[in-house]
Amino acid sequence: MTVTIPDTAPQTAMVLAAGQGLRMRPLTNHRPKPLIPVLGKPMLDHALDRLAEAGVGRAVVNSHYLGAMIGEHLKDRTSPAITLSPEDTLLETGGGVKKALPHLGTAPVYTVNADIFWLDGPVPALRRLAAHWNPAEMDALLLLMATTKSVGYDGLGDYHMDPLGGLTRRGERELAPFVYAGVQIVKPELFAADTPDGAFSTNLIWDRAQAAGRLFGLAHDGLWFHIGTPAGLREAEDLLAIGGVRAVAH
Repeated sequence: MTVTIPDTAPQTAMVLAAGQGLRMRPLTNHRPKPLIPVLGKPMLDHALDRLAEAGVGRAVVNSHYLGAMIGEHLKDRTSPAITLSPEDTLLETGGGVKKALPHLGTAPVYTVNADIFWLDGPVPALRRLAAHWNPAEMDALLLLMATTKSVGYDGLGDYHMDPLGGLTRRGERELAPFVYAGVQIVKPELFAADTPDGAFSTNLIWDRAQAAGRLFGLAHDGLWFHIGTPAGLREAEDLLAIGGVRAVAH
């Protein structure tokens, strides 16, 4: 299917690749989690390939644990062009984006977790996000996965979504029908305005956007895999190899 990339689609992305991957040991004893292969290709490359296909020209990639390996892996990559943002100390998701702000520009950007894996539905997820993005009404647009359809995920979910896509975080003892899928469009300036120096979570940004009525979601219509442990990786690869899925997981 040929899909037109909207003029409002982000041209820049932030790829979050700084985590330590402690639950993936021993696979992460000698390499960072984003470089663990799924179907023969590192998860980081799957993410960057999808960004390139969505028209993203430049990606900022942060790193911390075994970060030199990530830099070496990406040194010859040209599509998208790579800017590295190494972190001496872990800054978490929000702090990592804030540190990279000088490289991100002022226009809305994609952010993608480098340690997730998804398969698109009929229309690529990044292009669906771009088509739904409305900066006049939204500060952040999150790709969400139905909790019950998330492979390898056993949590309580993250958000409730109303019929117009507005999001509300689940309460402490609640179950929520959607989990954040690790992909969003967000306005970079949100990370600069009254945010902590050092480490902080993107949850701070989302909670502020929710309070302002400007946090929205889009349900993913393909497959999504939470690969948090070696057993989860084996489960994902076993499922992906069924029914010819391997051939489309380019």
